[in-house]
Amino acid sequence: MDVLALVLMIIGAINWGLIGLFRFDLVAGIFGGMTSVVSRIIYTIVGLAGVWGITMLFRRSADRTARKE
Repeated sequence: MDVLALVLMIIGAINWGLIGLFRFDLVAGIFGGMTSVVSRIIYTIVGLAGVWGITMLFRRSADRTARKE
């Protein structure tokens, strides 16, 4: 699950980079605009992957703390 979340976060970061640099939303371009159902589903999945990434950050911190003890 962590690897899938990381891949989705990378896709989201690349999409945001394209928006910032070129004003081009790749997801919207491929799936028919920002308001299409498929685009909204993809944005939601990428957002959930970002939330999962937050849990990965705290798990790493907890692992480091446990190893020190």
